[in-house]
Amino acid sequence: MIGAIAGDIIGSRFEGHPSPPDGFDLFQADCGFTDDTVCTLAIAHALLEGEDFGVSLRRFVRRYPHAGYGGMFIRWAMNDDLPAYGSWGNGAPMRGSAVGWLARDEDEVLRLGAAQAAVSHDHPDAMAAAQAVALSVYLLRHGTSAEVVRNRMSSQFGYSLAPEVAFRQGGFDVSSRGTMPPALAAALSAPDWESAVRKVIVLGGDTDTLACIAGAVAEAVHGVPDDIADTARAHLTEDLVEVLERFEDRLLGQS
Repeated sequence: MIGAIAGDIIGSRFEGHPSPPDGFDLFQADCGFTDDTVCTLAIAHALLEGEDFGVSLRRFVRRYPHAGYGGMFIRWAMNDDLPAYGSWGNGAPMRGSAVGWLARDEDEVLRLGAAQAAVSHDHPDAMAAAQAVALSVYLLRHGTSAEVVRNRMSSQFGYSLAPEVAFRQGGFDVSSRGTMPPALAAALSAPDWESAVRKVIVLGGDTDTLACIAGAVAEAVHGVPDDIADTARAHLTEDLVEVLERFEDRLLGQS
């Protein structure tokens, strides 16, 4: 999950801007975690503690209310009585990578992936995208080849992952269906974690979310270099680090 967090932090300073140069520095002083990290760790906490996804998301968002959420989502998060609002946005897939690490089988991956999305983003495209991220992580960490996962994502979810198609529109599509092809194509074709994250960031646009998703999936293939993981961890607050450490301890206990 540190791959998702590091991707978010690295991509944070480019969000909404044109493509940066290929050789950009990964970390600078204006990098920081965004809503992607807050929500990713909220879902991880819910899974670790058996807590309702909506309850956990609302608690974490209220602790970090200025992390860059969308308008409809922050309204939902600040009001306990609001139901899901039909969103098809990429806030659902960006936060669900922990499901792929903690679920016990594919059925649980798909069930929990959809469930964590549906508390706010209950559009079919958003729930499918959340399932796709979690399933990619699950399959890759269990040794499935990137080629097999690519084919599975295309056949099961309908994503066109050929690079010439996936990268054609750049990174400015914030829909779940528009975000998944470039994020998955980068993660499944890159030779290492850093290359996957760099590839989606140079597309411009929603760079933190693209890099969060690509970084999450690429971690399951390549791991994250220690220096990048350590630098990303240093950007987190103490309470967020505590969730990350509990998550990592759970994974060690499962191995």
